[in-house]
Amino acid sequence: MSAPRTPTTRNPWAWIPTLYFAQGIPYVVVMTMSVILYKRLGVSNAEITFYTSWLNLPWVLKGLWSPVVELFGAKRRWIVVLQFALGLALAAAALAVRGPAFFTATLVVFRLMAFASATHDIAADGFYMLAQDKHDQAQFVGVRSTFYRVAMIAGQGLFVMLAGALEQKTGNVPLAWSLTLGAMSAMFLGVGLYHRWALPEPAGDVASPRAATRPLREFFATFGAFFRKPQMERTLAFLLLYRFAEAQQVPIAQPILLEARDRGGLGLSTTDVGFAYGTLGTIALLAGGILGGLAAARHGLRAWLPWMVVAIHVPNVVFVYLAYAQPDHLLLIDACLALEQFGYGFGFSAYMIYMLYIAQGAQQTSHYAICTGFMALGMMVPRMFAGSLQELLGYQHFFIWVMIATIPGFLVTALIRPDPEFGKKARGAA
Repeated sequence: MSAPRTPTTRNPWAWIPTLYFAQGIPYVVVMTMSVILYKRLGVSNAEITFYTSWLNLPWVLKGLWSPVVELFGAKRRWIVVLQFALGLALAAAALAVRGPAFFTATLVVFRLMAFASATHDIAADGFYMLAQDKHDQAQFVGVRSTFYRVAMIAGQGLFVMLAGALEQKTGNVPLAWSLTLGAMSAMFLGVGLYHRWALPEPAGDVASPRAATRPLREFFATFGAFFRKPQMERTLAFLLLYRFAEAQQVPIAQPILLEARDRGGLGLSTTDVGFAYGTLGTIALLAGGILGGLAAARHGLRAWLPWMVVAIHVPNVVFVYLAYAQPDHLLLIDACLALEQFGYGFGFSAYMIYMLYIAQGAQQTSHYAICTGFMALGMMVPRMFAGSLQELLGYQHFFIWVMIATIPGFLVTALIRPDPEFGKKARGAA
């Protein structure tokens, strides 16, 4: 019989930033970079939005297998193994993008990446709560969310800029994206090696004894406890519809920037788009997210809900302006995107804090995963048809529709009634 494992600790700064950076990279590759990649390779908007929407399915369904991660095995082991798997998947995508059947091949790889990434999310969030006491959870929740956003920035900003630079240097779009994905694979394998050393080994990170004695009972009890929470109908409406307009706007935001001007777009290069999201857009997103968290922590979530729902929806009007005016000044376009990103960062804080509010309790890891599954479902279904709708309406009328589609978000926000003091407690529970 092997000797019991000795618990270890590690400075949170040594692993929290890199863990949440690693959580964000696969998502941004699958759901954002893939859109730009396929656009550059000549795939239609309708095909892009329909097929990439299905890639979101593992994040929709991850609540179904979250009890498996919670009950079986150490979360530290789940994290390291999945990070190596994701690094190898990125290498496979780098090879697939240069093949004759690149669309089918990369979609298969991205589906596998999505499943591994969604499972990694469950393990990482659960490990964060195990490895930190309540005080440190509160102290580092801002660091956690910031570095997840840094991954978003790196994926849709810096790595897209790299792909754009390689496109110009090589004159070969598939090769440029293959090299970019290969570089991301090497980076991710390095992150996996680092976390094999850097992640602490908390005493509580062991398989649950309940898994051996009553696994099925515990598995189904998790879901029953979630759906018995008060006012669940209103909660589900909020989770599914708060981002209804955003779900349609996001997959078309980058195509309109890349589309030729005579086809209603702005005619930007891949590098220009990466720069737009990687500079002013980055700063604005981080500022909005940080200010949203601070505001809710100071006055409670309910006090800021009206302002946050306005912040996430009203700035979408900048895309109406871009579609109609088609400005050619890059700094003006960057400023419009920065305004939209600031509003998104500030308004999305309400969504994240409300999920933490709902997930409170003994099964918070699984319940948080279930919440994020409904969030993903609310993004997936409208996104599926956004490309076809845009092709039917054109860019100008499509973004008018997006503004109309913000109405459900306002309505469901008026339905929920979180604890007036909640916000500060939510940050501690994250």
